[in-house]
Amino acid sequence: MRRFGKKGEGKAIFAVAHSMLVIIWHLLAHDRDYEDLGADYFARREDAQAKERRLIRQLEALGHKVTLEPAA
Repeated sequence: MRRFGKKGEGKAIFAVAHSMLVIIWHLLAHDRDYEDLGADYFARREDAQAKERRLIRQLEALGHKVTLEPAA
């Protein structure tokens, strides 16, 4: 709901309902059972080095000089 602002509760409900309908359609269209991918699905898929580069670019865009050193 944060994405839609203070009065976005209705929009958020419809967004979740739409996501559920898309999932249901895919399950029925492909005759499959639902498999929960887990709460950390996207975190597991994300490339750590790509995330590091993206965060460095964001900090540099904010005017910071970034120097990395490995954690002990």
